[in-house]
Amino acid sequence: MDPQSYTPVDVPITPRNRKHDVAESLAQDWYDNHAFKTAWYNSMSITFPLGEKFFIESVRAFANQVTDPKLQEEVRRFCAQEGFHRREHDHYNHTLCDVRGYDLDYLEGRLQKNITLCKKLYSPLQQLAITASLEHITAILAESALDPASPESPHMDPAMRELWDWHAAEEMEHKAVAFDVYRAVGGNDRMRRRAMRSATFFLLIDFTVGAAHMLRRDKKLWSPRLWVEGFRFLFGRNGIYRRVWPAYRQWYKDGFHPWQRDTRQLLRQWQEAQPSVT
Repeated sequence: MDPQSYTPVDVPITPRNRKHDVAESLAQDWYDNHAFKTAWYNSMSITFPLGEKFFIESVRAFANQVTDPKLQEEVRRFCAQEGFHRREHDHYNHTLCDVRGYDLDYLEGRLQKNITLCKKLYSPLQQLAITASLEHITAILAESALDPASPESPHMDPAMRELWDWHAAEEMEHKAVAFDVYRAVGGNDRMRRRAMRSATFFLLIDFTVGAAHMLRRDKKLWSPRLWVEGFRFLFGRNGIYRRVWPAYRQWYKDGFHPWQRDTRQLLRQWQEAQPSVT
């Protein structure tokens, strides 16, 4: 039987049932004491509970077509990891909105409408392609965040860094699971490229709308200086999206696979930094 999983055998996908006390951190601008940077990360968190539920459902829809025992086990572990991420970010989001007065019903409501529309317009295979695309985006953002040369982590509140690094490490561990399921059930390069274009467009809108809502509630929305600094944070010379652009572009190459970006060393470094935690 031909293998369907191409995750390296020395990369265990390990669900870690961790809980994070971030209430005190979320009450302040926890990223570099900067309103925009904090709002951008908080806006990313808002998308995770509903997004990860969508990811789990789209992968499970094809689980009975997976014949490789290794990939079958990876699907189970992927779902477990995403379930813990969903729980922790749901707690994060409720705490954030409670302490800072953001409207979670509004923020999640528009996301849920978009997901509902996606399920009406796209086939299950197309939804899986969207999941694989978004998993690539989260994986390359995670890779950037865990890179020792990254400027991100030193500017984070320690409790928030612990949460985001935990999430980042597990995203890298399971970065190929949805992709391998998609390929195993007949997904092609053309569909996944189209899915990535759509996923990127709507994800950027979701992040921007969420951050704008938070800045408006904080009475900082109309600060030109803040938006200029935010643009540099994202797209400047050492901005987040500029750093991940080469990795993002790899998705569009023929024959691409997520583990062509070998991030095992970053995972080992993260794990070695916390030897008492499995």
